Amino acid sequence: NMINKLTVKIKKLHEKAIIPKYAKHGDACMDLVAVERWTDDWGNTCFNTGLSMEIPNGFVGLVYQRSSVSKTDVILRNSVGVIDSGYRGPIVLKFREYDGSLFNYKIGDRIAQLMIVPYPTIEFLESDELSNSSRGSGGFGSTGA
Repeated sequence: NMINKLTVKIKKLHEKAIIPKYAKHGDACMDLVAVERWTDDWGNTCFNTGLSMEIPNGFVGLVYQRSSVSKTDVILRNSVGVIDSGYRGPIVLKFREYDGSLFNYKIGDRIAQLMIVPYPTIEFLESDELSNSSRGSGGFGSTGA
């Protein structure tokens, strides 16, 4: 019984591509699985999911590292991937080893997780004054340890 349901067209670009699905009821994200691997010109280890999708206008796909990445020696290069609604190309993830050890992910592994969420269209209103808040203008680390 879904509270909100969104239909998203998805296309397999590779015969071994796996359509994402929720692992457990209540999960916010679906796992992405690697079907191809290569190294790009900048030394990133790239994984193709073999998938492209048509995210509806007003929504965005956000690609996060899985929590199990903490058992590896890699990081997702752009921290959070953004798939805009107009993008129709393959979903590719780029990782970098951060301590020089052997790369941990391989083809067939769940390498990241995808969440598709709505977003507002922002209209900025320039103003000479902003309302007061309890935080004020405190910056980095100003809310405590």
